[in-house]
Amino acid sequence: MNLAVILEHRFLGTPDGAIWTSTTFAYPFWRRYLEVFDSVRVVARVLDVPEAMNGWKRADGESVTFAPVPYYVGPQQFLLRCVKVIRALRRAVALEDAVILRVPSLLANWLAPYLSRRGQPFGLEVVGDPWDVFSPGAAKYAWPVRVFARWWFTQELRKQCEAAAGLAYVTQSSLQRRYPPAKRAYCARLSDVELPGLAFASDLWTGKRERGGSSLITVGMLEQLYKGVDVLIDAIAHCVKGGLDVRLTVVGDGRHRGALEARCVRQGIEQRVRFLGQLPAGEPVRAQLDRADLFVLASRVEGLPRAMIEAMARGLPCIGTTVGGIPELLPPEDMVPPNDAWALAAKIAAVLNDPERMVQMSRRNYQKALEYREELLREKRLAFYRRVREITEEWHQSQAA
Repeated sequence: MNLAVILEHRFLGTPDGAIWTSTTFAYPFWRRYLEVFDSVRVVARVLDVPEAMNGWKRADGESVTFAPVPYYVGPQQFLLRCVKVIRALRRAVALEDAVILRVPSLLANWLAPYLSRRGQPFGLEVVGDPWDVFSPGAAKYAWPVRVFARWWFTQELRKQCEAAAGLAYVTQSSLQRRYPPAKRAYCARLSDVELPGLAFASDLWTGKRERGGSSLITVGMLEQLYKGVDVLIDAIAHCVKGGLDVRLTVVGDGRHRGALEARCVRQGIEQRVRFLGQLPAGEPVRAQLDRADLFVLASRVEGLPRAMIEAMARGLPCIGTTVGGIPELLPPEDMVPPNDAWALAAKIAAVLNDPERMVQMSRRNYQKALEYREELLREKRLAFYRRVREITEEWHQSQAA
């Protein structure tokens, strides 16, 4: 049986027909579906480019193909191309397919009602919260557009969760409370993060890893302001003005990088903040984590943050915000509200000035990260895939009867 997976990620296509990704969803991600399904068809946006850049990874491969939909960025471009996008979606998903929608997703908002009308079952992988995505400061849309999008996406995701035959939530409870499943639906709590053995450090934090001041790090895309790097920059400036000797490394890239660099200049801390750009996943990111004293994620939007779990696996003390699945990873004393640079600065100072607390945070975080070992999550994931396949096969049999 073929599995069609619909998601909002932007891929890149070269003239030789290859599909690439500059960040996540490379071929190994899709290969895990092949343990249950015979083939995978990925339905997503694909931008045609003349050639692949260094650091990009192949997304397609043996038994994994792509059905591109017309490329768009933002709601305005989508509206201009929505008729072609919707046609492409309907062509990409056959009646014979099993279907999984990774949500929230604009594509899923249009496809899910179509699947429901023809009675075709589908599974959901609930990986984020549109209520947070369109919160003030996270989405740089005009006020009426943001308010409408927040309401519409939230309502659509609730409807999808009520209609889905099987659901896999990346959180233990936070997303389930806002987007509950139907009573009879198969429901799994299934992290999207799987850490191999190499992800875990051999030694934990025991003191400053570099001479001089304290080294902080954050990891995340800068295409949107979801990760709150602007708030973190302001917090660093407050710390410096308060006499704290801190430096920040930002791993990630995107269209807001220039504005964030300019923000550092305005705050007078451009010499204390390094923007490394996008790094290949794995060892290059781990090397940067291992040089840091504290990981900070000032997010406005989260599902379950992979970057934080990877930092915890390196034994790093972590500070986060009270959004998404972060409260499932950190205790209350290690979190602050989103969009509050002063509270974040105070928390950073309190942690850095208490080495014993940092040692305790390191140990606790490492133990928490062990819950996301690859071997522990694999069977749960396969059980969800099997259930989606079984539900689809039962539907096919009822249609043939």
